[in-house]
Amino acid sequence: MHIGLIGGIGPAATDFYYRGLIDRHTRAGTRLDLTIVHADAREMTANLATKNTKAQAEIFADRIQRLADAGARAAAVTSMGGHFCARDLEAISPLPLINAIPAVNAALGARGLKRVGIIGTRNVMESSLYGGITSVEVVRPEGETLAKVHDAYVAMAVPGIVTEAQREVFYTVGAALCRDRGAEAIVLGGTDLFLAFAGQDPGFPVIDCADIHVEAIYARSAGA
Repeated sequence: MHIGLIGGIGPAATDFYYRGLIDRHTRAGTRLDLTIVHADAREMTANLATKNTKAQAEIFADRIQRLADAGARAAAVTSMGGHFCARDLEAISPLPLINAIPAVNAALGARGLKRVGIIGTRNVMESSLYGGITSVEVVRPEGETLAKVHDAYVAMAVPGIVTEAQREVFYTVGAALCRDRGAEAIVLGGTDLFLAFAGQDPGFPVIDCADIHVEAIYARSAGA
């Protein structure tokens, strides 16, 4: 199936999705049929900060129309943060939306975990992925610690580069959620967190929402 991706939010996340789909299709010996359209990360960040779901959904719907015009038959937003407007977007999208949130919730439930921690943007942490994680109990950073994680994440995601100081924030907070709050694993609720965690051992189990989403997109793309 021809899949359309909304990319650019941010650039490293787009690359993560693109490479993930290429790798899966290469291993399966199947052909990837894909179109990517650009959305502006700064514009989305501003709408996310004000929780302007309607405005962002309209922006994404415009991009999805371009994907439909290019022949795509389903679309996905390559950003966990971008899913803040998923409900509004599904109502107006010209194409079926491959929504990460149900896929993540199902994957967490299938692992048999009772409690997980979550890190990502402020909205993702405070809402447990926009209210979408119901299969397990979720604990999150609080107060200044939550703000520190949010700030480190945004500062990393926009340029697509992680610093050691940002990595240390994520690792320290994740370890504390496991040690002090009983989390059995840390959910990486921000797409760009792979920059800080890929190929590393943070000292606690992690579950990458973006990787779960890529797998869901692959499953759809491999279909007829």
